[in-house]
Amino acid sequence: MKIVVLAGGLSPERDVSLSSGTKICQALRDRGYRAALVDMYLGLAGPNRDPFAEPLPEQGAQVARQEPDLERLKASRAQGGDGLFGPGVLALCQSADVVFLALHGTCGEDGRVQAAFDLLGVPYTGSGYLGSAIALDKDLTKRLVAPLGIATPQWETVRYGQGDIPGLLDRLELPCVVKPVGSGSSIGVSIAHDRAELERALELGLTQGGHCVIEQYVAGREIQVGILEDAALPSIEIIPKEGFYNYENKYQPGAAQEICPAPIPPEWEKRLGDAALTVFRALGLCVYSRADFIVTQDGTPWFLEINTLPGMTPTSLVPQEAQAAGVDYATLCERIIQASLEARRAGR
Repeated sequence: MKIVVLAGGLSPERDVSLSSGTKICQALRDRGYRAALVDMYLGLAGPNRDPFAEPLPEQGAQVARQEPDLERLKASRAQGGDGLFGPGVLALCQSADVVFLALHGTCGEDGRVQAAFDLLGVPYTGSGYLGSAIALDKDLTKRLVAPLGIATPQWETVRYGQGDIPGLLDRLELPCVVKPVGSGSSIGVSIAHDRAELERALELGLTQGGHCVIEQYVAGREIQVGILEDAALPSIEIIPKEGFYNYENKYQPGAAQEICPAPIPPEWEKRLGDAALTVFRALGLCVYSRADFIVTQDGTPWFLEINTLPGMTPTSLVPQEAQAAGVDYATLCERIIQASLEARRAGR
């Protein structure tokens, strides 16, 4: 089987994607598949080079502490242009048996790549274009799941510019969480306890487009639940050593304590799994995902968001949850591929 592992792209989560892609590609090669790691934005290395034989980048599974400089990346692309697919990428994907989507963020999780592949008849991993687009939009996701009895923090969505910040400072209740509507890896996310922190949070939100969800802050334990083939995996509790579970704490080894299965009562585990599956099914997702919750002292799971292409990096959570269920990393990749091919055949 020929598998293109599509990674990189042009989102703030580019480095996370390359880390996921490198690890996935290595695992597939170790299992005997012909697998090629391809940067969606930069494209193929050269016309006379076999991407399925290219060595994987050294330190390719490591994630830098800071987000990538996307403007510098754009300037480095020899052919320029605004297209998200680099030279040779689409043709290579069309020649493969399946494309393993190791993309994260707006460049890969928002449904556009999935829609393009559907039009071209290219099989790919994970959910389809519609569920992906809905799940990346935090506001739309909450609108759909809140009526289903899923507890989720109160929120409002705002579009604002620099001149709107003083009015927001006077109106918004504290503490609160400021999140860009369509981003992942906690990029641009801030917790504001006072007016000064809120102002900094809103300023940061402007760098992500000024379209943010302002969410009620709920204190509790951060617990996440993966879904694999319509079944909940064992939950995992995240305890950052400093601050909250932000970009750096997610991807730097040792920055957070991750306990799987989470040390919670069985009834809490069931509530979490049921809530994660309710969201998964309500959004029309398939194959796999990861739902994020805050669990309060009474065991109530407060739903935050769901990720349709969860990380597969050395520190990522779904592989840890799968391992706790007896599924090693390479087998997880194989199951994702097989379940995705079945989903595409079924028109999902």
